[in-house]
Amino acid sequence: MRILHTSDWHVGRTFHGHPTLPALAGVLDALAREVREREVDVVAVAGDVFDSATPSSEAFAVLGAALRGIREAGAQLVVTSGNHDSPARLGFQSEFAAFGGVHIVTRAEDHAEPVTLRGRDGVPVDFYGIPFLEPALIRHLWPDEPLRSQADALRFAMRNVRAAAAASAHRSVVLAHCFAAGGQAEASDAERDLSAGGLDVVPLSVFDGVDYAALGHIHGRAALAEHVRYSGAPLHYSFSEAGKPRGAWLVELGADGPAEVQWVDLPVPRALAVITGELDELLTDAALEAHRDDWVAAILTDRTRPLDAMRKLQSRFPHCASLEHRPAVVDSDGARGYRERVGGKDRPDPEVIAAFLAHVRNGEGPSPAEAELIAELVAERAAAEQTA
Repeated sequence: MRILHTSDWHVGRTFHGHPTLPALAGVLDALAREVREREVDVVAVAGDVFDSATPSSEAFAVLGAALRGIREAGAQLVVTSGNHDSPARLGFQSEFAAFGGVHIVTRAEDHAEPVTLRGRDGVPVDFYGIPFLEPALIRHLWPDEPLRSQADALRFAMRNVRAAAAASAHRSVVLAHCFAAGGQAEASDAERDLSAGGLDVVPLSVFDGVDYAALGHIHGRAALAEHVRYSGAPLHYSFSEAGKPRGAWLVELGADGPAEVQWVDLPVPRALAVITGELDELLTDAALEAHRDDWVAAILTDRTRPLDAMRKLQSRFPHCASLEHRPAVVDSDGARGYRERVGGKDRPDPEVIAAFLAHVRNGEGPSPAEAELIAELVAERAAAEQTA
């Protein structure tokens, strides 16, 4: 059987306020073409199908078109819910969808009930969909189990999966949405709800005993073991993901023996670039022309924050989506108090104002034009006080 492992579609997510639905639709259409060209039997989607528990009608339309395209390309689908999904909404009419070859598993109680599918070789494979298991929401289902963390929940679920797989004797694939420890899994800024203190970290050993574990939740590809992998998201959803490839794992599951796995690249609609420097440099550096059509995150190193910087940057980089001021030079005289900075009460007002500007501008005082304006305003104020 040939399986394409994908996850974290996040249908409906925005990128720094910009819609991603058209770009995602194009990537998922490319995924369907890979399904057809590579004669994929099953597409496994390991959670976070939607970005929100209340997806828009437009998001449903993109999902519907993607599922239809994959089915028309010849593959069935097994889909599980992630922490961003509403199990009830994603799983609505899942019983009827299964008749059309789209098997959606969102109920925690169904994690050990396999979806048994056959590939072109006719060999049956059991797919076990484990939805995102939030301990607080599932304890009432198994009150005798100590489900204090997600690791506890996954241990419990995988114990049941292994028992079911042993009774079946078919080859087994599990889909799970979690943060597993081991290998080279690395969270980006786009993954939310990762708990601190290790409570939601699932040990890699939990996934022993199955032929392949298709994981979701981490947005970059990772191989924790030969049979345990993250596919990552099909789009870049954070600048921390810049440079990471987008795609899916193609898993060849034979009648016996280990799975053979290879990476399948998917198109990147718009590359991400992080550029650093003073504003004037970023606006004139010819080497940066290569990023004109990229999503751009600009880190400005000017000593003071330039005025109207985003508008100026977008005149050269139309898709500049993020701006951060990170001065290269920071006033090191931070130990002095503010009173000491600006001087005593007998210090002339223009000097006090100049010292204040230097205090808030990392040591850079007023420009000549600002100094002239300050002197004019101080003189006007002094004249007004004398005539009062």
